[in-house]
Amino acid sequence: MNKNDLINAVSDSANLSKVQAAETVDAVFSAISNELSSGGEVRLVGFGTFIVTNRAATTGRNPRTGEAIQIPASKQPKFRAGKSLKGLVNS
Repeated sequence: MNKNDLINAVSDSANLSKVQAAETVDAVFSAISNELSSGGEVRLVGFGTFIVTNRAATTGRNPRTGEAIQIPASKQPKFRAGKSLKGLVNS
């Protein structure tokens, strides 16, 4: 499922126009992104949790030359599925 498929599903299930459904989906994505960018987390009970983790700096290798390169530390968004979602997927 891509974003357009999600918009169509929201439109059908909530009896919204496709424009309203697109605005709703964009607003949800924006709210999640804004919270994660400020260092917070988003907990959706029964669905899962969006969190930000810190990845330490490491040394890697350039595959073409074999030269050692420094990979800087970064923050990574992660999603942990909730119990209900895991149950649905595994049933």
